[in-house]
Amino acid sequence: MTITESDLPGVGKKFEIELDDGEMIVVIHNTGKRELFYRPEPSADSEKTFEFGDDLARTIGSIIEGAHFQPLEPATQETTLPGGILLEWYELPPGSPLVDETLESADIGNRTGLAVVAIQRGDEVIDSPDAGTVLREGDTVIGVGTRENCEAFEELLTE
Repeated sequence: MTITESDLPGVGKKFEIELDDGEMIVVIHNTGKRELFYRPEPSADSEKTFEFGDDLARTIGSIIEGAHFQPLEPATQETTLPGGILLEWYELPPGSPLVDETLESADIGNRTGLAVVAIQRGDEVIDSPDAGTVLREGDTVIGVGTRENCEAFEELLTE
């Protein structure tokens, strides 16, 4: 696979991605939009297949890259990142000692080693929550850590 990048003066950038069988994908970066073209063979004309706004292009890119994580259900899930680090989702059950605690007062990082990277509360996602963020029953806590960190956090959820 060969990728060629070229400037389009006054317009943006063009990326040509040659696939193994001679097919070609062409992506043109214009200000605020991305255009995706497909060329089935070298001698064929490129056909425009999609046009994306900047936000949609970034979302699609993160999905393809594997960086866009969104749990389907608020239950414990496990994703292994490079180096054996886990990305997990935990629902705060009723009666958990963490309910109504701030991240600072819960001291999750020092007690378990788990880093809380986001909290899903209903349809809202709190990314990079600060120390004053209050944990609520039913919140889904998204954390990153080693298997030992994750196991320690699971114990803390139900102490």
